[in-house]
Amino acid sequence: MRYVVISYDISDDRTRRRVANVLADYGKRVQYSVFECRVDAKTLEKIITLLKPFAEGNDSIRVYQLCNACVKKVVLLGWGELTEVAKFHLV
Repeated sequence: MRYVVISYDISDDRTRRRVANVLADYGKRVQYSVFECRVDAKTLEKIITLLKPFAEGNDSIRVYQLCNACVKKVVLLGWGELTEVAKFHLV
């Protein structure tokens, strides 16, 4: 599993909502335009494919992958917690 931070700067409200809806299916919103996800490589490719059409003009979407050692070094100030790996999946 990969720990991924996805942030976006989208000017159009409708487009921004659509991006958030896509990301909500794969991760946890930790700030208004930032999601944390724990996904495998194939799922990450799918997320990127789904998001590409939304990054046009001056809009941007950034995908940061953190290694396990880097995740352990994350400093969290204030309220919140890091997104955890699901212990099980309902089928």
